[in-house]
Amino acid sequence: MPRRLVLFLLFAVVVGAACFRLGFWQLSSLGQRRARNALAAARIAHPVWRLAAIPADSVSRLRRASIAGAPDFDHEIVLAARTYQGSPGVDLFTPVRIPGSDTAVLVNRGWIYAPDGVSVDLRRWREAGTRFVGYAELLPRGSPSRSDGVLRPEARIARQLDFATVDKLLPYPVSALYLVATEADTTKPVGERVARLPPPTLDEGPHLGYAIQWFAFAAIALIGGTVVAVRNRTL
Repeated sequence: MPRRLVLFLLFAVVVGAACFRLGFWQLSSLGQRRARNALAAARIAHPVWRLAAIPADSVSRLRRASIAGAPDFDHEIVLAARTYQGSPGVDLFTPVRIPGSDTAVLVNRGWIYAPDGVSVDLRRWREAGTRFVGYAELLPRGSPSRSDGVLRPEARIARQLDFATVDKLLPYPVSALYLVATEADTTKPVGERVARLPPPTLDEGPHLGYAIQWFAFAAIALIGGTVVAVRNRTL
């Protein structure tokens, strides 16, 4: 067999093996995603807990929870550059002061439209309720030495939300867990209230499709290399 044909076959085998490996990697990622989805679905389906009764760790993420207290609208944090259904806007994070505690809990009340993704009239979007129901999320730690999370400190506008950013914007401590509110104040029409954010999407992503593609590429490389080798040997 000519040397160039041997090299071509070796190349085809290497490419085929690499594609097979990538295909199995995608299948492994699919399995991990399905496991995470099953865990998230179980947590979301759990009865509503008081947020204060949930441990402040990653195991508590996505658990249904509620909080009752006094919303501190004067210290709301605006998370800039958030999109919702393709439109620009912001997310509103309202500190809720809990009776008998010096630690506040942030509540992501949802999204409101802002053409520039930054500027909003916060007074227009205040709510009368003192109880919020949704699911728990965990604040990332962030780095106290970095200030790039804060966009406009005087207006409490941030480009990212973590402990370091919150510490720069609020005059009191906050809980490691925050609440993403999902139940809306139905006393106001849709256009006059904050748009609650939907629960996280529990889909399987593109992993299965990518796996099929990689296996197809592997088959093309190996079968194609074999066909070329056979044809060259018969010439």
